Amino acid sequence: MIPDSISDRAFILAAGLGTRLRPYTNDIPKPMIEVGGAAMIDQALDKLGAIGIGSCVINTHYKAEILKRHLQTRRRPEVILSHEPDLLDTGGGIKAAIDHFDAPFLVLSGDSVWEDAQGQNILQTMADHWDSERMDILILLQPVTTMTLTQGLGDYDLDDQGWAQRSANKTGRYMWTSIRINAPEIFENAPDGPFSYLDLLDAAQEKGRLYGLVHHGEWHHISTPADLEAVNAALKSRSSQS
Repeated sequence: MIPDSISDRAFILAAGLGTRLRPYTNDIPKPMIEVGGAAMIDQALDKLGAIGIGSCVINTHYKAEILKRHLQTRRRPEVILSHEPDLLDTGGGIKAAIDHFDAPFLVLSGDSVWEDAQGQNILQTMADHWDSERMDILILLQPVTTMTLTQGLGDYDLDDQGWAQRSANKTGRYMWTSIRINAPEIFENAPDGPFSYLDLLDAAQEKGRLYGLVHHGEWHHISTPADLEAVNAALKSRSSQS
């Protein structure tokens, strides 16, 4: 379960337009797209609930009322909506809701799915690994060599101590999954309004306070119809063989 050093409230990014995934997102927001028979946002919330997360802030914009109605059918974790009349990007959306957090907290993206390796619960592992003395941000990384169903570039490399460094030419060994734990203090000097979370990652890296953990299971970022169809086909085939 969640250690005392981590907030029992998480954040899920769910405000995007899902433009690249159309026509699947013509009528529903991207996080409601089903992968393996369940909406991506429900899979994320279920995984958070399984490690003791009691509530989750979710930002909304595109098809916000549809997502709101969908989330009202859930019981746990408790959902707190942070609506964005204007999109605030990946950093600004979190900062707009930062008053909900007073301790380091998990952040997930509503447009990806993952399965942990046998015996691994990666969210629990991340929470247990968090160290406020050394870290501003802890990111979850997927080996590029395992990205067989969806496209991925090498965003990051890791050293032997787990210190993460962004690969400027996208030739790193790992792709960032968008799953992270961050200290709320990193938003104190961030601008109001839209800004990219990458700015905070780079700032943490410059201070030597950006660390990474490697995920040894499967992770899929659903960006395009081809991604969605490939992952669903693979999961269906696997299910029929089991």
